[in-house]
Amino acid sequence: MSPSKTKVKSRKQAKASPATGAKKAGKTVQFLHKPNCSTCRNARKYMEDRGIHLDFRDLDKHRLSAAELEKLIGDRDHTEFLNTRNELYRRKKMKENPPSRAEAIRMMAAEPNLIRRPVILAGGRVVLWFDKQGIARI
Repeated sequence: MSPSKTKVKSRKQAKASPATGAKKAGKTVQFLHKPNCSTCRNARKYMEDRGIHLDFRDLDKHRLSAAELEKLIGDRDHTEFLNTRNELYRRKKMKENPPSRAEAIRMMAAEPNLIRRPVILAGGRVVLWFDKQGIARI
């Protein structure tokens, strides 16, 4: 076997080792995203590189209803689900004057760009944004 083939084989073996996160291989998680979102693309690549299978939901094409958002947020602080990079968030100065839970849910249902994304769901856990530590726990 030539040295170059040995290196390629070694890289493949290294990629499949548990130390690189492949221990999650075969696991499927829901991945709520917007395809043009760079944070979503980076999180997607990170997870796929670790062998995590993703079940996609495009938030532009298949918006979350208010009832779905209510269930998703659960007992968590609703402000964590607000996308601080969104123009509406900044224009309404939501950092200084956060909306009520009901108002935030209504706005996120109407404007999916206001949802912090991606939203990753697995085994009852919810991970927002590209949170490597959160992803490691799913």
